[in-house]
Amino acid sequence: MSPMPALFATVALTGLTTTLAAAPAVAADPTPVAAQQQRGPSSAEVRATYDRMDALSRSVFWASEQQADPTDAVAGVKLAQALRELGRYDQAAEAAQATLNMRPTDLDALLELGRAHIARGQAFYGVAPLEKARDLAPRDWRAYSLLGVAYEQVRRFDDARAAWNQALVLSPNNPDVLTNAATAALTQGDAPGAETLLRRAAAQPTASAKVRQNLALALGLQGKMGEAEQILRRELPPEQAEQNLRWLRARAAPGATPTTASAQAPAPTATTDTARTWNSLQGG
Repeated sequence: MSPMPALFATVALTGLTTTLAAAPAVAADPTPVAAQQQRGPSSAEVRATYDRMDALSRSVFWASEQQADPTDAVAGVKLAQALRELGRYDQAAEAAQATLNMRPTDLDALLELGRAHIARGQAFYGVAPLEKARDLAPRDWRAYSLLGVAYEQVRRFDDARAAWNQALVLSPNNPDVLTNAATAALTQGDAPGAETLLRRAAAQPTASAKVRQNLALALGLQGKMGEAEQILRRELPPEQAEQNLRWLRARAAPGATPTTASAQAPAPTATTDTARTWNSLQGG
């Protein structure tokens, strides 16, 4: 079965062969990276500037910040996030773990380590840090949402549903939680169930374009191409909309098994895995 177009992905960008050391410094901060390492962490203003840049630029910058101060948990977490967005999942997990070696109870580092393991298709190793994050912050919906994804990947389906239910208790109708649960439903071949969750998610004021695109996916996999096409043409440039529509039409054709194709995208930038499908992780 051919892979799903990248737009429907909830995380996975192609990995880069360029190493961090070889990546060029970006222009927002005129101070060379080596000089930044010598003078210590950058100012809040410089950090905010880099935070708005692309993932490669952020990975270079935050690597230099972490080298300047290995105890800087913010730099470690931001580096792990940028690496994950670049599809460099093993390196992302290493960066998050390095931060936890310095600060074992840092909540954001625990969450990011869980995301990295989920994105690399090794959610089993993400369960422990996510459960620790849940225990440290039992009122934070993000740990439950990500645990649902991790449990789903290791086929602990009842635990996954319980985690998502608790996330929704803490953050009712949260579109990220609903989208994660819907993506899981799609991977199990339950497009109607995914549609119900995604309609609920899309109705929220904070719903992202990705939520609506995933709703189009759930609709198209059921052969509801009219509504799916309307959504995609509103949300995507014409050539991308057409690519996704071709993919959906092929799976909605007689004899196809569309609902099993769900979220196996080569590049969702999504929350993602059933191996790489949860790569672009919703949920914090």
